[in-house]
Amino acid sequence: MGAHQVDMYAEARAALVREMAAAGALDDPAWRAAFTEVPRHLFVPYYFVGGPAGHQRLWGEDPDPARRQRWLEGVYSDMPLATRMRGGELVSSSSQPSLMAGMLEELDVRDGNAVLEIGAGTGYNAALLSHRLGDELVTTVDLDPEITESARKHLEAAGYHPAVVTGDGARGCPARAPFDRIIATCAVPSVPRAWLAQCRPGARILAPLATGLIALDVRDASHAEGHFLHTPAYFVPLRGTTAEPAPRQLGGLPRRALENDLFRFMLSLTAGSLDPHEALTLWHREKRPPRERFGVTVTEEGEWAWLDDPRGPYAWPLVGGAAGA
Repeated sequence: MGAHQVDMYAEARAALVREMAAAGALDDPAWRAAFTEVPRHLFVPYYFVGGPAGHQRLWGEDPDPARRQRWLEGVYSDMPLATRMRGGELVSSSSQPSLMAGMLEELDVRDGNAVLEIGAGTGYNAALLSHRLGDELVTTVDLDPEITESARKHLEAAGYHPAVVTGDGARGCPARAPFDRIIATCAVPSVPRAWLAQCRPGARILAPLATGLIALDVRDASHAEGHFLHTPAYFVPLRGTTAEPAPRQLGGLPRRALENDLFRFMLSLTAGSLDPHEALTLWHREKRPPRERFGVTVTEEGEWAWLDDPRGPYAWPLVGGAAGA
């Protein structure tokens, strides 16, 4: 790789970091340094973009310089990238960098923390964690051996060597436990109990659930509780967990409500436990509550979502609450 290319990639990374910082991400200097120094282009040598003729692949070795430039601009833009398609379906992606930065900051890692990442993706997030904490404290797990092998190669190319494990993320990674932090980069229908069992007391779990991000504080192997962040989050589902409930009949609900992101979040969170019309009545009664008014509790007895108070009147069992037990 020539010096010109190295400079070009570094300049593109610096521009992305400035854009993210201007938007309010990357308040932590350690994460700002990680995003500045970890080369995202090594983790997305190609990706797919939608078009009239279906998905088109952009890649860094394209002989057409205009297409190579388009690839580079996409790599260092603040947008998610579709990195793996199978049968026309998206099975893996590189998340929007500003969302990744927000999740990493909310993870609240400290020096010496051991972190488990559920969903290896391209390996980029694991590289950011390794930059911050060191290779030996980072483990990333994915069910798909093609994804883990690809992530491992990307990480090695970038000079990082965390533990990359092929396995069911719903079961965690007991061989590398205990962990101080667990972060999922794929959506779960409920919080697998195995994750709690592999955490130290005082650990933190951050996972996409019901189009939101739940941040749980772990008290012990059988108890965790926390609120959702205000941030919306849409991720590829974690394979290996209990399937999401079948879509419900939503006839009779007003289009304005169904098009509202916060109401759709509440519908997803209460799926299988609350009738959609009852959910709409409650949503209006509580003045369209934002995500951060909702939370999740996990105990030996069960797992439930709630509004405002885990022991209050508005609580619903999470369908699939025994996932990974």
